Parts: sequence; structure tokens; C-alpha cells
Amino acid sequence: MKTRSIGYWATTGLVAFAFAAGGAFDVSGAPAALAGVAHLGYPAYFAALLGTWKLLGAAAVLAPRLPRVKEWAYAGMFFDLSGAAISHAASGDDVAKVITPIVVLGLVVASWALRPESRTLRGPAGESLPRARSLTADAGLAA
Repeated sequence: MKTRSIGYWATTGLVAFAFAAGGAFDVSGAPAALAGVAHLGYPAYFAALLGTWKLLGAAAVLAPRLPRVKEWAYAGMFFDLSGAAISHAASGDDVAKVITPIVVLGLVVASWALRPESRTLRGPAGESLPRARSLTADAGLAA
């Protein structure tokens, strides 16, 4: 259980840092941030919009409780990062700019899958909703 907790906090810390730093950069209105969104074909205001949501997402995954907000934050991170990879690929960027958001997306998925019970949604009777299961559990092989 301790290994799972360490894995959760390590991946969540990296994800929160990546989204907080990226969000702050986008919200700053720095010429490089505006040039980046323009290169991908998006309007300049898109940087401030994405940056705000990135900052809120970073705060949400770190905050205690608020499991529904966390689920939305993880979903938003998934959409942001998959969209970034596709946007970079469609713009003809080099492989590193396409792979980087995919790697961070892997960290987001790991953070979501490793989150403790206290950070998951509960059903109407207070039971935990289904979580990511192992392949053995999906195949009915778990004891």
C-alpha cells in the first residue's frame, strides 16, 4: 500500500507541476505562449483560457476531498494533452512535441489509477464506484 501511495503522490506531483507551470506560462501572455498557440492555429485568447483551466486542474488534483472536481480535472487533462498531441502532429511539428504530451498523459492516467479511496467518487449508498481494475480481475481470474 505504501508503494501505491508513493506512486500516486509522485505522479500527481509531476502532473500538478506540469499543469501549474504550463498554466502560468499561458496566462502570462508571454510572446512565446501566444506564438505557440498561433502556430497551432488557435486564436491568442486561447492561451489565457487554457492556462486558467490548467491552473484550476493542478489545484484540483492536489486539493483534499472534492472527488467529483478531481474526476473533471483528470478528464480535462486527458482532453488537453490528447488535443495537444494531435494539434502538434497536425501542425507538422517534430516527434518530440507530439510525444511529450503523450508522456504527460501517461502520468495523468497513472495518477488517476493510483488515487486513494479518499479521492474517488462514492455511489449513492456510500460505496466506492468502480476503479481501474487489473487484467486478472477483468478476466474473472482474481481470487
